[in-house]
Amino acid sequence: MGEILKVTNLSKSFPGVKALTEIDFDLIKGEIHGLMGENGAGKSTLIKVITGLYVKDSGVINLNGRDVSFNSPNESVKNGISTVYQEINLIPMLSVAENIFLGRQPQGSRSSLIDWKTLIAGAEKAIRKLDMKIDVSLPLNSYSVAIQQMVSIARALDTSANVLILDEPTSSLDANEVEQLFKVMRALKDQGLSIIFITHFLDQVFDITDRITVLRNGRKVNVFETSKVSRLDLISSMLGKELKELETDLWDQKDSIAGEKYISLTNIKKAEYINEFSLDLHKGEVLGLAGLLGSGRSEISNIIYGIVKPDSGQIQIHGKDVKALNPRDAIARGMGFCPEDRKEDGIIPELSVRENIILAKQAKRGVFRYLSKKKRNEIANKYIKSLNIVTPSADQSVKNLSGGNQQKVILARWLAANPELLILDEPTRGIDIGAKIEIQKLIIELKNKGLAILFISSELEEVVRCSSRIAVLRDRSVIKELTGSDINEQTVMHTIAEA
Repeated sequence: MGEILKVTNLSKSFPGVKALTEIDFDLIKGEIHGLMGENGAGKSTLIKVITGLYVKDSGVINLNGRDVSFNSPNESVKNGISTVYQEINLIPMLSVAENIFLGRQPQGSRSSLIDWKTLIAGAEKAIRKLDMKIDVSLPLNSYSVAIQQMVSIARALDTSANVLILDEPTSSLDANEVEQLFKVMRALKDQGLSIIFITHFLDQVFDITDRITVLRNGRKVNVFETSKVSRLDLISSMLGKELKELETDLWDQKDSIAGEKYISLTNIKKAEYINEFSLDLHKGEVLGLAGLLGSGRSEISNIIYGIVKPDSGQIQIHGKDVKALNPRDAIARGMGFCPEDRKEDGIIPELSVRENIILAKQAKRGVFRYLSKKKRNEIANKYIKSLNIVTPSADQSVKNLSGGNQQKVILARWLAANPELLILDEPTRGIDIGAKIEIQKLIIELKNKGLAILFISSELEEVVRCSSRIAVLRDRSVIKELTGSDINEQTVMHTIAEA
């Protein structure tokens, strides 16, 4: 089979950043090609240049034997390239059907009005390709992030594409949804469709791809046949070094002694949100929440931080009853919260790195005790250095940083506010393995300094590695707590699976 897409000597720069340097990449007809590398390696930038979202500085893009240079993503779609970006790029208030046909709504034969019957039927057909059963007439935002991600994929597949680009499509999907997506991808491959699959999940890239291209620091460093490369060689290629940091004894903290109790939740319940549960969290420990998507992990973090008020139950902080919590109270009581969706709820994209870092500390001080410019600089520079945040300067807009560095900025924001409890909801989602290791090590360091940490991750291995205790959830219920030698992947999985 011949090349359907070939990129030669492609380069792209942004102010202060060389994002891509002389990249070569090829995609063969009827293959699934993995694209991997640390955040900031250039994966998303390469895709955005290919599809016309960014203009290349130099190099050649050849599609179906013809040199091309698209001026917009719509132009690339018309030429047979469909892309599902990591951030869901749909309109929440419109229906699922309208989102699937956005910009190409079917019209009646005798008018310019939308043919709703055809639109609904077409959307239902597109959704059925993913073996989903949802009401396509309902607004997109009435469904979970996972369903919204699948709708994005359904939209991309409904165009006449011969190249499909999936940028981290599985980050919000549970295991069953991932397997269903892979089933669709394999069927499309068998039909001759070529797929570029960007992911940070090692299991997934080995499960679904034929070849893997690795980028590092904006350069291509390797192309592997998936069946012939080891996990260690792939990871070493991504990082440019051996992975001694992955040795589990670095995180073997299961027998460490926790300090005083920071928060106690007793018989907490919220109808149609979370079933009754009780949890304690001490200073100097990491309490991990393990469970499948929708099991209630984020619901617990939202109640603790005061985003959602429970119907019943008792909350105590430092042994004293707390009648009602809201995020402002939570901050005043020493809590910090890194939310699941850093783009939507975490960073303030138009503000600088410095302004994002000092945000929580300034809010805690109040509007009438404004931090001086000198103090803001000191705080920002301290955490840029200590967390190894890769940025040209503290003045850089945070939206221009890689996902991993954006996550570090959010962590820096809360560390600057000197929290007693840090709630981390998916802090390593969608970031590269190098940044992931740094954040995992930071979690352990913060625990050892006496912070209480509530840690949520969809990656079971990560929860096991970092947690002092694990609360296992299923169907919005806390079903068991694990400690000591019971903290292992097998025990967690068996607990989740138990009837």
